[in-house]
Amino acid sequence: MSDFSHSRLTRHGNSGPLSGITVLDLSAYIAGPYGCALLADQGARVIKIEPPTGDNLRKYPSTLEAESRAFIGVNRSKLGVALDLKQQAGREALLQLVREADVLVHNFRPSVPARLGIAYEDLRALNPRLIYCAVTGYGETGPLKDKAGYDQVLQTMSGMCVAQGKADGPPEVLYGSVVDYYAASLVAGSVSSALYERERTGEGQRIGVSLLRSALAMQSARLVWAGGEPRDLERDMRSGGITGIHPTRDGYLYLSANTPHFWQALCEKTGLLPLAEDERFDSVRKRAVHHQEIVPQLHEALQAHSALEWEDIFGESVPCAAARPVESMFDFPQCLEENMIEDISHSTIGCYRGFTRAASFSRTPGPDPFGAPAFGEDSSTVLESYGFSTEQIQRLRDQGALL
Repeated sequence: MSDFSHSRLTRHGNSGPLSGITVLDLSAYIAGPYGCALLADQGARVIKIEPPTGDNLRKYPSTLEAESRAFIGVNRSKLGVALDLKQQAGREALLQLVREADVLVHNFRPSVPARLGIAYEDLRALNPRLIYCAVTGYGETGPLKDKAGYDQVLQTMSGMCVAQGKADGPPEVLYGSVVDYYAASLVAGSVSSALYERERTGEGQRIGVSLLRSALAMQSARLVWAGGEPRDLERDMRSGGITGIHPTRDGYLYLSANTPHFWQALCEKTGLLPLAEDERFDSVRKRAVHHQEIVPQLHEALQAHSALEWEDIFGESVPCAAARPVESMFDFPQCLEENMIEDISHSTIGCYRGFTRAASFSRTPGPDPFGAPAFGEDSSTVLESYGFSTEQIQRLRDQGALL
């Protein structure tokens, strides 16, 4: 066994609010795995358990030759074990880990856990303190419970794509797996809440997080249907053509000027002060009505400078941002100052720069991150830490239950 593999078993650096908590991550793709990565950021020991075929995200297209960029990005700071839960020996090995675990997260369809013998009722009998989080597409009851759920499927079903599309165009997908990542936040938040409740009662419980819940939660401001209103009406929350992305002399700039103060500052900085003095435009609602008169003047004024120059000109007077590619965040001063980007070691691709610590804690900031596991990288060392002998581990490998 390599020294690198041994070092992965011990977290280095500061303690986190979840240090001492053990999480078994049986999930794949993004929602469950990234929810567990957020728990790992806070100090939890997360053991990612993959089937013999591996997490399908490993196979996604990537310009990295050795590993999928997506897999690395959502599985940081986890130990990797590969078990075949369809074999009795593999399932028994998992149950040994369950006896000492605090949390288990999976994203199987509702009918699968019972077939594998890892339904909540099965595991609760072994460990009544276990927090069991099931991530599904649509929930665990109802007519769609066994339907496969994916981010963009739920976007399209729930109205997000219709809202994103232009008035005279087709629905449009919001790229970036927004439903998955919000569901991941729900996983981390709900697991933490259940752990807090367990401190008072001593009992674990079952948690359900679905992509459908995530997609609807993201649209809470639209999902309001007052009594007496027609069902089919405009629920758009956008504030007209002034707030949005606009072309400049070089590049694009997002502007928000909804408050009287910001509207005044925008007009002053762009030389459009007469607009601020016109009572026809003295509210967000009025400016939305008259946007076809205002926006052409704004676009003409913005041609005086580049997007980056306008950022400096507006400063704190007008909320704005030049449109940047994501790679600019690697050395963006604000990200560096807030310690959002760190150098992380990975056993296959070496050192890379990546995001970590989605939240900051003053007293327990959390341990240093480490790279996502190569497939089955920690299988032996993790089982050894749970008391499995060398002979038992080799027997599991010979049976094909451990990879």
